[in-house]
This record gives sequence, structure tokens and C-alpha cells, in this order.
Amino acid sequence: MTAGSQRLAERLVELVPDASARTAFGQTIAQVPVERWVEAATVARDQLGCVAFDWLGAEDAGRPGAVGERHAVTLHVLAPPAWDGLLLRTELPDGVPLPSVAGVWAGAAWHEREVAEMFGVELSGHPDPRRLLLPGEFAGHPLRKDFVLASRVVRPWPGRLEPGEDGTAAPSRRRLAPPGVPGPEWGLRRESE
Repeated sequence: MTAGSQRLAERLVELVPDASARTAFGQTIAQVPVERWVEAATVARDQLGCVAFDWLGAEDAGRPGAVGERHAVTLHVLAPPAWDGLLLRTELPDGVPLPSVAGVWAGAAWHEREVAEMFGVELSGHPDPRRLLLPGEFAGHPLRKDFVLASRVVRPWPGRLEPGEDGTAAPSRRRLAPPGVPGPEWGLRRESE
């Protein structure tokens, strides 16, 4: 994180009501309420010079059935010529639509469609809300925590269970060596040679 990126986030907090900035793991993030999402994006582009869209992504931050925020959406844009980045983040309660920022940065349209399809986030004001990756008959949203993997339903998981789940003690490191790897005695001279 550069000092320029931190200045961008702090300046956005000054310009957008109810916004806040926090720094974690060397990254400063400007947190905005969902009601201010498009306003914050417009301020970033028009007043802070963040004219280059980089990416938009989401995470399933909540537990199914829990009260509170379900999805967190993060947006990264850049301000030339120093190419300082700005991270904008908002949190969505389950069922609250994400206002589209495709009108601010056209490149965000594809990313928003992916978030809608893979996480089940509803979009409002999107210019082209068609499916992007999955076939039309596909049911569910594969990146949500409550999505059940079909392979686990149809047949048992082909991998080994985690240590302790199958009633045995955790294997030693020596037994975890991949097949074909010689043991520790390989390459040592025997005294009889």
C-alpha cells in the first residue's frame, strides 16, 4: 500500500458522508454504506481521478440464516499517473440489491454479472443482467457458503478425511511423503561399501 493510496481513501472519507477508512494488513479500505455505493464510485472517478477500473469482487461474509451483512463487495480502481489504488468496500444484508457502478466504469459490468451469478447478489440499475458463466438450467450460486457441492452428494469425497475426523491420530510427516519419494536413508553410504 502506498502513501498515495492511503491519501485517496482518506480524501474519499472526507467527501462521502457515512464513509470510513480502516487499515489492515497494510491495506487501507474505504468502507461505504450500500446507499452511498454509486456516489462513492462517482466521487472516486470525478474528484479523486480514479479513472482506471481494475476489478470488483465479492465474498460470502455471513453465515446462512444469520442476521446482518451477508455479502461484502470490494472495488479496486486506480488513479494515474502514479497509479495509486483505491479500495472501496460495502456490505450487503441478504436480499438487498447492489447498485450497479457500470455507469461509472463500463468495465465493472462484467464483474457485477459474475458476482450476481456466483453469489446470488441482486443487482439494481445494471445495463445487462444476463447470465455470464453458468448454463440457464443451473440452480444455485456456487460461491455461497450454503451451496452444496454435487460431488459430495453423489458419492463420498475421494480425498482423505482431515486428521481426527476418521477416529485415528494425525499421520506423521514421514507418512505424508508423496508416492515415489525415497526414504531418508536414500543416498547414504553404507559402512560395508
